[in-house]
Amino acid sequence: MPDFAVGVDLGGTNMRIAAVDETGKQLEVISTSTEVKRGRESVVSAMCDAIRALSAKFTSSHRLVGTGIGVPGIIDMESGLVKESPNLPDWANYPVREEIQRRLGSSVILENDANAAALGEKWMGAGRDVENMCMITLGTGVGGGIVLNGHVWHGMTGMAGELGHMAVYPDGVQCGCSNRGCLEQYASATAVKRMAVEKIASGQAPELARAMSENPEFSAKVVFQYAIQGDKQALEIFRTIGSALGIILADMINVLNLQMYVIGGGVSSAWEVFSPALFKELRNRSFVYRATEPQDNLAVPQRRKTIVTRALLGSDAGLIGAARLPMM
Repeated sequence: MPDFAVGVDLGGTNMRIAAVDETGKQLEVISTSTEVKRGRESVVSAMCDAIRALSAKFTSSHRLVGTGIGVPGIIDMESGLVKESPNLPDWANYPVREEIQRRLGSSVILENDANAAALGEKWMGAGRDVENMCMITLGTGVGGGIVLNGHVWHGMTGMAGELGHMAVYPDGVQCGCSNRGCLEQYASATAVKRMAVEKIASGQAPELARAMSENPEFSAKVVFQYAIQGDKQALEIFRTIGSALGIILADMINVLNLQMYVIGGGVSSAWEVFSPALFKELRNRSFVYRATEPQDNLAVPQRRKTIVTRALLGSDAGLIGAARLPMM
């Protein structure tokens, strides 16, 4: 009888729960809204109902090995406590693992959502052929995860991989974490919209100004569409993203010398417009990258290479990574 696990990708707006077998195949996925305003009791109840439903459906043909849950925020790995979660404000210091295990009567593994996404890409995505990798997720904010020898590197207290709060520009934009110039302020969807609004306010971006006046849901996606069409100000915003990522990745490559660095999250769909600036910064700033950059010339002897690439799993990375947790 093949094994399967239930994975949960818990977001501040949506929640997805999947039954995933030992080969990484998704047997079934349930999607629902995360009703944060109704409180954690409502969210946990909906989650447990979905986990029970999926578990019951597949236990006749598969052996359930457990449940993994990706949660946005800082988790105490030993206690299963959510220390802090910006998207789940009433979850601070909430013993969520203990509560869910009590309701389900089975083991549960919690993980930071960006770490779960990194694990998903390692298992079934871009990193499936490497043992060591780093992933940066570009969404509403910027997250990160580091996988060493096939396992998430948590650091001393489970807080390793906060790449979004590494400073790109020491005197840059104020960040919610109290630092200034964090990567999150230059490479997230929130940052794209902020930079666009700033350009509009300064009178530099008439086309973006028109788009904002016509579209009440003006967002990073709209700015990306204008960049694809060649709008100079929109392209400059995405060059800023690429440069910021290149600076941080150059530091990570110099320090860690890993085999692969993966860029995921919604903003990664703009890879074609920000990646040229990213690679330019890498070549300028990292001698380690220059020494290990992949070569197109087949006459050059093969050697170990530093791969910087897009994620392959899209929004499924965190879901698949969460399901992988109890299988390890």
